[in-house]
Amino acid sequence: MASVSPRRSGPRGPVLRARRAVPGRNAARARAAVPNFFTLMNLLAGFFSIIQTADGNLKAAAWLVVLAAFFDLLDGFMARLVGVSGEFGVELDSLSDVVSFGVAPSFLLYQFGLFQLGPMWGGLIASLPALFGAVRLAKFNSMASAGEKSTEFSGIPIPAQAGTVVVFILTFIDTDWFNVLARPQLSVLITLVVALSTLMVAPISFPALPQPTRANLRKYRIRFLLFLLAMVLGIVFNEEGLLAAAVIYLGWGLGRALLWAVRVATEDDGAQALADEPEPAPLGGP
Repeated sequence: MASVSPRRSGPRGPVLRARRAVPGRNAARARAAVPNFFTLMNLLAGFFSIIQTADGNLKAAAWLVVLAAFFDLLDGFMARLVGVSGEFGVELDSLSDVVSFGVAPSFLLYQFGLFQLGPMWGGLIASLPALFGAVRLAKFNSMASAGEKSTEFSGIPIPAQAGTVVVFILTFIDTDWFNVLARPQLSVLITLVVALSTLMVAPISFPALPQPTRANLRKYRIRFLLFLLAMVLGIVFNEEGLLAAAVIYLGWGLGRALLWAVRVATEDDGAQALADEPEPAPLGGP
């Protein structure tokens, strides 16, 4: 008589399916770890920028913010390259950005010149990039979770704000004619901080750089050419070139908004022209 092997108890099907699914989950986690690594490097650069500012090394602190922006570009590029996206990456990126492009530039601005206004008013004005940047990132996260995408930014992105701040500091930190301790130059610094902070949450459209696909290179060739021009200006003229590129970018967005306002004001039926205009573009990025 043939022997019958004893049956093992317990549901084998779900266990086997779970075991087979583990390699796929591990591969997805490994792919997600690549952009997340660069996001954490962004955060680390922002943290070391704060340390350098506290030690009085303002140039090193400013360049560390630039390094953080480089890592911020890399994490987005790597996320598209390996084909991963998710809520965790979005939240981690925003937390890193608020430190590297919000808190670090705010502290840098205070030590650069706003400390003259005292810890109360100087600290309050210096905190504006961090405060408005946090509001912007929270708004971006809520719209990203809703699946809204655009080739336009509504307001300037927080890395662009931080980049403008640091190239301004790097340009004028060693110049004799721009003495931040003098009242007129201090007024310029205050105006810059307030304007950039406000523009982060203002409903003004600024162009975004789309993913460099063949179709986008044809459709948005002017944007890519201007991006290359900004890189050339930075390489040839260093900080002054980057500051000029930042002014061109800000002027582009503000100029378009001004032209729209003039066109609406000069229309015979201004209310109808305003109604025909599209709503402000959703946030295309942080």
